[in-house]
Amino acid sequence: MPHATQHADVAGVATADLDSALRGGPFHVALRAAIAARGLPLQRVQHHLSRHGVNIGVTSLSYWQQGARRPQRPESLRAVRALEEILQLPEESLIRLLARADEDPAARRPAARSYRSLVAASEILDQLLAELGSPLDGGLHTLGHHERVRIGARRELAGRESHHIVRAHRDGVDRFVAVHHGDPGCAPERMTVRALENCRTGQIRSHDGTGVLVAELLFDTRLRAGDTFLFRYTVEDGTAGVSRECVRGFGPAGGQYALQVRFDEEALPVRCHRFTQHSAAAPRSSRQELALTGRHHSVHLVEPRVRSGIVGIAWDWE
Repeated sequence: MPHATQHADVAGVATADLDSALRGGPFHVALRAAIAARGLPLQRVQHHLSRHGVNIGVTSLSYWQQGARRPQRPESLRAVRALEEILQLPEESLIRLLARADEDPAARRPAARSYRSLVAASEILDQLLAELGSPLDGGLHTLGHHERVRIGARRELAGRESHHIVRAHRDGVDRFVAVHHGDPGCAPERMTVRALENCRTGQIRSHDGTGVLVAELLFDTRLRAGDTFLFRYTVEDGTAGVSRECVRGFGPAGGQYALQVRFDEEALPVRCHRFTQHSAAAPRSSRQELALTGRHHSVHLVEPRVRSGIVGIAWDWE
């Protein structure tokens, strides 16, 4: 009966993982372990919740078990108590983990930007581009984009440098619009945009509430359709608190994208991983652990050809 033995072994591991998670937390790890131990897809969990009179979407459940969001509203807390019964957990086991997180200021911070914040930033971006009189495309295709992000000694997003290789797909293109999305609590009015090579800064617009900044990079030449161009610029930030991730969204498919995150030697994370999302509303996937380089304290990812969606690197401080 090798198949039955293998099944029993897997079930035993899942139960052991669940017991450990319920003891030590955090909440999202325990919830994920409980769902895995019971072998329930999220759609079935949602169905069971509805039978308990609680309406919670599959997306919310997915965010809870990823740590991207935490249940806080009264309806969400009702769902957590119902989950304890549905997943056959000890009473108050998940609620206690949530209470423990509430006592830890670091744990109260979301592990990722919320869907609502990303949508708000997108809407503000459209407004800022309209103020500049420039569409985001601007007549250019990106052939390559190498982005270097610096995390400072206070664990803050100190700045990001971009090196672009573009090709014009119409005549007369003479500028590029750079977009920077600071961390929550940032102050865009205190950020600095500096042109480094083959460009100079033009108009700059920003929005405090979302931390979005857009800046024109002027080329001093007018490209013809088919012309290629290389330029570099940097955004000096350092205006927010602790940074936990760096993300970049893409519209149409494009060229190569490389992201490097370098940490100050006085502030090194304990774990780093890359991830992708099909959209701001979708759960994160394609998670892959990244190891810090020994000398330069950096991690990176490379997308040979970007696809529509979001790609990024996240890290944990402990």
